[in-house]
Amino acid sequence: MTPNSAVYAILFIAAILLFCVNTYRRLRLVTVGRKEDRFGRPAARVWNMLVYAFGQKRVVSRLFGLNHFVIFWSFMILLLANGEFLVHGLFPSLTLQRLPVPVHHVLTFAFESVSLLALIAVVIAATRRLFFAPPYLSASYIKARSGESLLILAFIGLLMIAYFGLHAATIALGQEMGGIHTPISGLIARSLTNIPTVNLEHFAALCWWAHAVILLVFLNFLPLSKHMHIMTAIPNCYFRNLEKPNTQPREEFAKGNRYGAGDIAQFTWKDLFDTYCCTECGRCQDACPATNTGKPLNPRQIVHDMKMNLLRNATLLWNSAKEEGKEPIQPLIGDQGEGSCSKDALWSCTTCGACIESCPVFIEQMPKIVKMRRHLVQMESKFPDELLNLFENMEQRSNPWGIAPTERTKWCATLPVKTFAKGETEYLLYVGCAGTFDARSKSVTAALATLLNAAGVSWGILGKEEKCCGDSLRRLGNEYVFDKMARENVEQFREKGVTKVITQCPHCYSALKNDYRQYGATLDVVHHSELIHQLLKDGRLKPNKVVEGLGKTVIHDSCYLGRHNDIYEPPREAIDIATGKRPGELTRNRNNSFCCGAGGGRMWMEERLGERINLARVKEILDRKPDTLCVSCPYCMTMFEDGLKDAGADNVKVKDISEVVAEACRDSQE
Repeated sequence: MTPNSAVYAILFIAAILLFCVNTYRRLRLVTVGRKEDRFGRPAARVWNMLVYAFGQKRVVSRLFGLNHFVIFWSFMILLLANGEFLVHGLFPSLTLQRLPVPVHHVLTFAFESVSLLALIAVVIAATRRLFFAPPYLSASYIKARSGESLLILAFIGLLMIAYFGLHAATIALGQEMGGIHTPISGLIARSLTNIPTVNLEHFAALCWWAHAVILLVFLNFLPLSKHMHIMTAIPNCYFRNLEKPNTQPREEFAKGNRYGAGDIAQFTWKDLFDTYCCTECGRCQDACPATNTGKPLNPRQIVHDMKMNLLRNATLLWNSAKEEGKEPIQPLIGDQGEGSCSKDALWSCTTCGACIESCPVFIEQMPKIVKMRRHLVQMESKFPDELLNLFENMEQRSNPWGIAPTERTKWCATLPVKTFAKGETEYLLYVGCAGTFDARSKSVTAALATLLNAAGVSWGILGKEEKCCGDSLRRLGNEYVFDKMARENVEQFREKGVTKVITQCPHCYSALKNDYRQYGATLDVVHHSELIHQLLKDGRLKPNKVVEGLGKTVIHDSCYLGRHNDIYEPPREAIDIATGKRPGELTRNRNNSFCCGAGGGRMWMEERLGERINLARVKEILDRKPDTLCVSCPYCMTMFEDGLKDAGADNVKVKDISEVVAEACRDSQE
């Protein structure tokens, strides 16, 4: 059946033009962003698009994602059916019925099947959202937008109902051949056989126009809503960061430059494109330690506020083409409500990367937060008061506590430790500030040194010449001081001939391995858990006793070792080999691990808002009833020892991987 009316042609042309105009107006705003190369390695990008966009790999990682998978692929398959429907209304001779009968029947059966699946999936999704919504969907943030989500579900459901109604009516009228290829429409058609022909014709016309109007309205609703992700999510998977997002772009410091992102146009085009790709599914919010502990940060809200800021400043951004001195209609950073990101939210981030890891369409939330921190620190000198001492200590004495560099060798006063010698020493043990100055972490450094000596590893230290890697500075937004420290460290490594580095701190590991590449460093960086594991496998370390007093062990994954650098097995296998028993797992582990709360410079800041993150994680730890918690990060060590004390669980010990292995190898070392 066709409408046989010029009304449809006018409606169709108007709808398509309006869709194109609205889509253009939104997408052109992406061009006001700064340049960023996301076009290299096209083969890898196409593969990622196939796996993550079309294959929905991250979506189906959660059980309910299967429902979205059904809706997505129903939508993709029905593009052909809906395309034919729209064109057929203009040109009745253009129809899939002109295809060979077997081909047409196969397509019709496919359309019938996916239409039914889509209708079922929509009912399930609406029921879940209305009656069984998880906490991250029932939060006040999403309630304000639940009407939009339900409207979209209603559009999809009504399209499916109109599809079945139209085809059932045309089969009953004898205008379309029924059969095994139309099981649903044919079933409905049999119930319509006693209806007078004129009424059937009216019903068919009603279904046709309902399908046409809903489809065209739905099309125009997309660029004006969060469901624009239907158009942008697939290319966003293509333009994803092909490397782990474990570093930030380097800044060039020169007179007149602006640093960080203080207004929306200072982000890159990919940052702006990200804002159109957010489905507001809530997975980043569900994973975020700050959100989970009552902090004002919500990664989803950050992305949404950026999008609203972009749209509200659209006229200014486009017409003035980034003219200097133009004040935005709404500031990007502040407490002006929707469209502005609050400072408390920005400073709540631990840069754990859980938001990025959980996002189905690879939105990069955390790097955007760091860019706004950079603006606050470097352009406005606005940051939490306790960071002033940290920044001064880093500049003056190259460590967070401001302790004299001469104190850097006190930890090894009673150990046979050599200074790194160019051409003679294989590994530099980059001790790090915590391993050098923190009382608890010094014992970890000593245990590691003992193991390296026992295995016959050629290693040395820089001693008082060692400087902080600057990880916290970079994540807090003080790129200027980080840049200075990184350049000095890289130059020192070159002068001393350092090519292989051992670290015990994942933050040092990630900075030296990832951040320092931007400064020309080509270091072979190994975390101590990796090296200890390899030494155990090679037989250079030989455990010969069961470690006493460990009891039931569980292991915690450091964010900067795990999510940021994909190191999960070496710590587990090292404990397994050394003790003969694999450590137990926490409920949230590996890439789903929950942060200790110290990353992103939060180690040096008071936690005044919401519940303490380390206490939230300690509750999960205590649920497993362990005797020993195994960690591989000095920050995690500090946070969990403090948290266990606050929770009154002093009986639970916190031990680093190196301490566990050193205890197991003690007799062979003596």
